[in-house]
Amino acid sequence: MRKLAILIILVATAAVALPQQMQMPMPKTAGPQSDAQKAFEKLKSLAGTWEGTVMGIPINFTIRAASSGTAILHEGNTEKGVPNHEITMFYLEGDRLLATHYCDAGNRVRWEGKMSPDGKTIEFSFLDVAGSTKGGLLKRMMFTMIDANKHVVDFTFIMPNGKPVELHGEFQRAK
Repeated sequence: MRKLAILIILVATAAVALPQQMQMPMPKTAGPQSDAQKAFEKLKSLAGTWEGTVMGIPINFTIRAASSGTAILHEGNTEKGVPNHEITMFYLEGDRLLATHYCDAGNRVRWEGKMSPDGKTIEFSFLDVAGSTKGGLLKRMMFTMIDANKHVVDFTFIMPNGKPVELHGEFQRAK
């Protein structure tokens, strides 16, 4: 009888303790932001509609938070020609700011972003590409924030023949 009572106590204790161990851990208290988080927040501050030109071609960009604020959608359009609904998604992965660019050239380039020490520039460096590069690929992108209503973007596009072309765009917040 005593063994049965001990067994019941052990089973009851396990039944109470086991669900507590299976619960999700408590979230960590908010600490200082990583450099990647700071850069992500800086990109979020660009939310809105932007007008500008790249190589004399008028381009409009829309930037907005997506997926409950866990990603940033950057969509580019022109009246005619490219880009036509070309998008880049920015997101955090651990302590890294990453981006996937869905290019009109038919590929998906991934970059890693790093913010400059002064906090005004975020440069995205090439990680890899999926899909065909026969139409070229966008190798690098760099945002420089001038103020709340103006930023510039510099790109390096690799032509199908392998030659890099440097592109520069200046953008104002649309009114």
